Amino acid sequence: MTSSAHALGDVLAVESDPGGGFTPPGLGEFYPEVLTSFSVLGVGFEITRITIIAWVATLAMIAFLVAAVRKPQIVPGKMQFIGETGYSFVRDGIARDVVGPKGLPFAPFLASLFFFILANNLMAIIPLAQISPMSKFAFPLVLALICWVVYIAVGIKNQGLWPYFRDIMFLPGVPKPMYILITPLELLQNFIVRPFTLAIRLFANMFAGHMLLVTFALGATYLLSVDNFSVVFGPVSALMAIVMTFFELLVIFLQAYVFTMLMGTYLNGSVEAAH
Repeated sequence: MTSSAHALGDVLAVESDPGGGFTPPGLGEFYPEVLTSFSVLGVGFEITRITIIAWVATLAMIAFLVAAVRKPQIVPGKMQFIGETGYSFVRDGIARDVVGPKGLPFAPFLASLFFFILANNLMAIIPLAQISPMSKFAFPLVLALICWVVYIAVGIKNQGLWPYFRDIMFLPGVPKPMYILITPLELLQNFIVRPFTLAIRLFANMFAGHMLLVTFALGATYLLSVDNFSVVFGPVSALMAIVMTFFELLVIFLQAYVFTMLMGTYLNGSVEAAH
């Protein structure tokens, strides 16, 4: 995050109410204070609280997966069972069923994608973290761009450069005059819309989930601290914060699955030419 983005966050953050009233959550938490900064080949980098959360989530997931397979047994223990179940879920449910018969070689990539997103999403409900790095658009955007490069590279490798782009630009069975309209739309969909929607779906869900949780949590804190009749609504807001936490847990798993499943769908079109 650049200094200008940090400044923008300060501007967008909601100011505290000088009268002591309820202060709704703003965007300031998505632009945390820069802890340290450095440059590599003239490119500036800044380390923030969200950066550290992403590192912790990634290292925790790697440690879990290593521990799950370090001493494999015929009768798996709890950790090995969870790890194998998660990998089998991606391998069988996405690599095999979505990508197709040629999808098994992509199982490690898809599983890595799923576990990485899941680990970072889980930070939204982990105490002391309580924000997912995926609620910052840069994180899902980078993931979407990686997926974009992969499925295009796989398409070119499996179908050849010209056949791959030909099948995208000139759909079989379409009257030739319609290519004037269809070809630009197909190029826009495959090379711009796909990565953008892939990123925006994950970002929007995690951003909205964080704002809902913060709103109910802050609302409960404020309502329980006032001296008027509003205090009776404090427990209701606290209960909603708990309910929304469980709902957010469902969204956390669902968004990791949807992102990975859509990537599997794109790989299916890259592995097999359209007919």
